[in-house]
Amino acid sequence: MSIFPNAQNFKIDNVHVQSFEDSQKGGWKMLLNNIADNALHDSSARFDAPKCDEDTRVEVTKELMDWIQDREAPQRLLCMTGAAGSGKSALQQTIAEECSGSNILGSAFFFSAGDPTRNNLSCIVPTIACQLGLHSAALRNAIGKVIEDNPLVFKKKIKIQMDMLVVTPFKRLCASGELDRNTFPHAILIDGLDECSGEENQAELLSTIKDCLLDNDLPFRIFIASRPEWAIRSALYSEPEGDLYRLAYHIKLSDKYDATADIRRYLWRRLQDIGHRSHDRRAQSLWPAKEDIEKLVAAASGQFVYAATVVKYVSERRGSPVDRLKAIINWTPEGGQQTRPLELLDILYRNILSTAKELYEAVDTNRGRDFLLLLRAHQMNSNSRIRRTQDSTRSFDEILSLEDGGHQVLFSDLHSLVFVRQSPRRTEVWEEMCFYHLSFSEFLDSEFRAQHLFVSETRVRQYVLESCLQKLLQQEDFLEDWSFARIISALHRYSDNRIAYVDDLRLIDFTRNNGWGMIDERLSSHIERDLFSEWSGLLRFTFNAIQRLNDDLHEHELADIVKSYSDKWKERYKRYSFQLEKEEDSSSSLSS
Repeated sequence: MSIFPNAQNFKIDNVHVQSFEDSQKGGWKMLLNNIADNALHDSSARFDAPKCDEDTRVEVTKELMDWIQDREAPQRLLCMTGAAGSGKSALQQTIAEECSGSNILGSAFFFSAGDPTRNNLSCIVPTIACQLGLHSAALRNAIGKVIEDNPLVFKKKIKIQMDMLVVTPFKRLCASGELDRNTFPHAILIDGLDECSGEENQAELLSTIKDCLLDNDLPFRIFIASRPEWAIRSALYSEPEGDLYRLAYHIKLSDKYDATADIRRYLWRRLQDIGHRSHDRRAQSLWPAKEDIEKLVAAASGQFVYAATVVKYVSERRGSPVDRLKAIINWTPEGGQQTRPLELLDILYRNILSTAKELYEAVDTNRGRDFLLLLRAHQMNSNSRIRRTQDSTRSFDEILSLEDGGHQVLFSDLHSLVFVRQSPRRTEVWEEMCFYHLSFSEFLDSEFRAQHLFVSETRVRQYVLESCLQKLLQQEDFLEDWSFARIISALHRYSDNRIAYVDDLRLIDFTRNNGWGMIDERLSSHIERDLFSEWSGLLRFTFNAIQRLNDDLHEHELADIVKSYSDKWKERYKRYSFQLEKEEDSSSSLSS
């Protein structure tokens, strides 16, 4: 029977009938044009990808591989969080290579903030689908057919992409027996979630993984590594806020595993290898020195990024490894202006800090606040450099005029670098700002390293002084307020000789506009000796800071005002000191 009945006098030229197989190949070709090949674990773009050295990170690698290989374990998502530089990417790369060697690697995607092809969500689902399809011709054909029928699939939301390109074809082939779910490579690895631009995009990916891969009956085991930034922290919170709270196995790398011994082995092995290959005879015997290794281990603070940066710097061929290592051991900002041995580490810190600053200052309630100034103030408070004492992080918020718990918002995008340690005290829960990596605190101290992100100690002291003085003027019954002693303590600690050498117009204007008269008037009305210690703290502040500031002033009128109050307070101090001494003598006599 003819397919053209009753047809006459015609001919057909250049007709191509596309077969079903050709259609699938066309769809697959479209998929290949929408993947991020730089994100593959074995991509040529990642030729020098970090991975764990032999005999290092053995325990955590075993825990990760045991979890991946246990197909029956109830939790099919593992989230590993850790501080910046703690070795998450090296672990992820090591796991990817082990899974690939065992033929259980389904797909891997390595985000990178500096690579526009893999710092967003546009290619992640096609890249995962492509790698899964390469393990099965049937799945490859099914994915290709979906794309041929829906060429706009790459423009849809990633949840729809995941359903169309992965979930639906995989489930259909398993149901038909064309795929064996028990033998299909099942490990899906995602590294550097925090390097995907936009917190909302990070949250969207986590939501897609839950709704598409975890809520469906699929055999995949998904391993995500990330700094503990907002998206993953909020997803892992306890119910009802955290969608992944019960679904995820959470490893806190910086808390659970002490990398000190591994870092020591890594440094010994790498530096000795560099020495053996060096032309410098000093490096070929008894090098490096044990005490140098221990200094480096201590400086690393458990973070592999420091050790890796040291090795990379020492291995440069343009100089002697002995001299380069000595430069790191003895390096100071003042003495090393020509070299930057920690530049790679500093770039990491500057990137994290710049992003956190932008996000913090973009929030309406934080407009007008200086993120770097507030962070530096908390850092100076935490390391007890000022009179060997410090305030609780929560109490210090009040001194800085932040709302209750303001430090939590301030640190919200720095959880890869800092954390708040809590310890119970008699009257309150003491909170203290701590650093995962000692070198980050040193980075904040150094203008040479922090560059445009540096905030001087003098500027912090002036800000705290001004904030405290403003509080004293605003509080009508400030001597009865429980926080007064804290404010006085901060005034005392933050006023030192450095104030004398800075012509700070803000502090001068503050004193001129508000004057000491109001403070003096309020203090004069509180003559109870029980309060003497509190306002004598302010008295000492007046003696030290204001008189030194007075020396720098050229406005004689203001100078006279300051001198007048200073002289009056000196008399009061002598009078009350004499009374206290008499009372102490009387008490001693009675005790005897």
